[in-house]
Amino acid sequence: MHDDDSPSPARRRTAALVAAAAALIAAAAGWVAWETTSGADGPDAKAPRRGVPTASAPATAASTGASTAGAVPTAATPLAGKVVVIDPGHNPGNFTHTREIAAQVDIGTNRKECDTTGTSTDAGYTEAEFTLDVSHRLRTLLQKQGATVTFTHDADRPFGPCIDERARIGNEAAADAVVSVHADGSATGNRGFHVILPALVKGGGADTAAIVGPSRTLGGHIAARFAAATGSAPSNYVGDGTGLDVRKDLGGLNLSTVPKVFVECGNMRDPEDAALLTDAAWRQKAARGIADGVSTYLRG
Repeated sequence: MHDDDSPSPARRRTAALVAAAAALIAAAAGWVAWETTSGADGPDAKAPRRGVPTASAPATAASTGASTAGAVPTAATPLAGKVVVIDPGHNPGNFTHTREIAAQVDIGTNRKECDTTGTSTDAGYTEAEFTLDVSHRLRTLLQKQGATVTFTHDADRPFGPCIDERARIGNEAAADAVVSVHADGSATGNRGFHVILPALVKGGGADTAAIVGPSRTLGGHIAARFAAATGSAPSNYVGDGTGLDVRKDLGGLNLSTVPKVFVECGNMRDPEDAALLTDAAWRQKAARGIADGVSTYLRG
């Protein structure tokens, strides 16, 4: 190429400006297409319009495993910046550490056993197995909405933790909500779920004044969503048909300084309830109901 074949400086500047403008227009078009077609997974999500290219959704903190604390919520991650602690009731290892879990701990108003083994179905499916399974499903659902989720344990310790430590984990996490997952061990014929709320308690290290109201709101949302998701009725033996029960004898509630509830998903000692609790598809519905209730509460 001869020197006189090169474009003039003016022509080079004009070409550069045209190229930059074209790039900006293309980027804007891609963003509009993504905004139009993206959305939360599920039956209500907008399907991509036929023939319209879409960009991949940006990675979220939940998808990469990073903390979402301080993140800005979006339509796809409405719980970004929220912290949820899940407390799987009991521990499979408790059965071989009965002496350790029998040790008394301070729950503020009195002293109580560190933990218990929990109940089981007649066929031997334990509450500890059940609570871990539902908790794992619940964690996945909440993380998909952008929440930062912490467990009190994941069967990664020999036994426990004790009930006072379970409360402390939620407090130290400054959780926006804590859910303790359980199943009941009542008499045959007693059926249905219920959500346990903290009573107004003050004594020793216990003071629930600040969490009674928020916990009731949280529990009410979970009860309503749990019933809708599972088709289960509120307990016919606790809570007078409301699905809500207030107690002052549970250390995990008495020592909590953040909104917290227990969810008793059903009665393992009743054959009809046990058939539900041992069904994986139903457990997914149970997790969905709890997640929907937590999400409704956290989104205000």
